[in-house]
Amino acid sequence: MPAIARTSTAARHLRASHSPSVSRAWTVDCVSDYSAFLALEHTWNGLADRAGIAHPFLRHEWVRAWWDAFGRHARLHILVVRTDGEVTAIAPFMRDTAVMYGVPVRRVRLIHNDHTPRIDLIVASDAADACRAVWRALRHDSEPWDVLLLGQLPHDSPTRTTFSSCAVGDGCSTGIWKSSDSPYLPLAGTWEQYHAGLSAKFRSNLRNRMSRASRLGEPALEVLTDRDAIRDACDEAWRLESSGWKEQTGTAIVSDPEVHDFYTRLIERGTEAGWLQLLFLTVGGRRIATSYGACFHRRLFLFKTGYDPDYATCSPFKLLTYLAIRDAYARGLCEVDFLGESEPWKREWTSAARGHDWLFIFADTLRARLLHSIKFQWVPEFKRWRA
Repeated sequence: MPAIARTSTAARHLRASHSPSVSRAWTVDCVSDYSAFLALEHTWNGLADRAGIAHPFLRHEWVRAWWDAFGRHARLHILVVRTDGEVTAIAPFMRDTAVMYGVPVRRVRLIHNDHTPRIDLIVASDAADACRAVWRALRHDSEPWDVLLLGQLPHDSPTRTTFSSCAVGDGCSTGIWKSSDSPYLPLAGTWEQYHAGLSAKFRSNLRNRMSRASRLGEPALEVLTDRDAIRDACDEAWRLESSGWKEQTGTAIVSDPEVHDFYTRLIERGTEAGWLQLLFLTVGGRRIATSYGACFHRRLFLFKTGYDPDYATCSPFKLLTYLAIRDAYARGLCEVDFLGESEPWKREWTSAARGHDWLFIFADTLRARLLHSIKFQWVPEFKRWRA
């Protein structure tokens, strides 16, 4: 096992889920050293596989790329849960400081920002017991915290309910902030059946856009999976991704050195792991739209999209999406996940969406209780008053 910094340890016996007569020993160790985090890779990804996590955003290579790009102002605080010596859960936390409503706060939070669409604890079994073990380790940590932030949890995650229950039981205040509903398309039936089920108006619009693009050259989907090919195509993808409003608002990959670093590292780690792709819509061989893609567990995830505004009348990304879905059906995938917010262009393709929530837990202190009141009582009341 990797060397682990024991900054906090919690151990207790819990009743086994498979036999009420057998007790099991639970321990929680804290990984705060970067080299120990790297050494966890095999155990981490093996646990994610056992947990059946069907997206790449909790893979070690994703979290490592994120930490290397964005983690300079935080400290690792990864909690590793063992049951009878076997790793059964990992809580990918970090520690940092922030200011909430003018008040400095010490935070423990999941390792993510806007560039991680979905995150949670990694739990292979006994989810409620594992969450309770993590909570006790945090609650009794020798280094205090003001706010525990579990952001971008899937709405149906047991982490949310178990942590909320534990926190309230220990006298802490909690609050839920509703985040994005991310559209996704289950690939049921055949492509022909799905296409026929789209509205007549939408199919007509697709034909019109495809006809416009065809006058300029044959539209085609290009999918790159080889690392060297993706490296060579990066500048063109980033040019397309930064075109138009993203460049103007500073949200493009090339607009921020840390963001650029993250997606560059993601190419290296994601292609090595075998799930990262780069998609292009080409017209007559010219690339006019792009999307990062992750093909994982028979699911296609689309993120960091963009297109050349010179071809706006063709709706390039609509055509890329059309061809990507058709290709996903042809490859026998089971889902296309659009991630992010529930934007109108995504809802044209599907009505299904996954909800996400942010769980805020405030320590049982005067300052933390004040922050809870400001965020979840005073500010909402003020907004209602202004409306």
